[in-house]
Amino acid sequence: MGYPNRLLRGVCACALGFAGLAASVALAQTEGEQAPRHTDAVVDPTVARQQAREIAQGDPARWYRNAPTRQARLKTLQKEIGAALQEAQNACRKQPAAERSACMKEARATWQQDMAQAKAQVDQEL
Repeated sequence: MGYPNRLLRGVCACALGFAGLAASVALAQTEGEQAPRHTDAVVDPTVARQQAREIAQGDPARWYRNAPTRQARLKTLQKEIGAALQEAQNACRKQPAAERSACMKEARATWQQDMAQAKAQVDQEL
């Protein structure tokens, strides 16, 4: 799991996080409203502080080490998918009540699909 794979997964995780946002942007554009701007407001403040401390220290060495086993790679991927779900749900909670349920449903469906594909993705990396 080298840099290109980590980057690809990061991009995928961001895409998952933006799923709810994309739906609200499309709705806003069809209704003639100004599209909402995405910020880190969907990240829990405690997590944001921890992330800021980690970023200040530079990239952790673990980012550049491959997980030793297939099971460890799968566990890491599942953790990343879970984090993406949490960010998507946080984004959904910021939406108007009328849109929240559909957004949460879409976030869970994306999570289920990603989890179902996780084993195949880990096998492809090997």
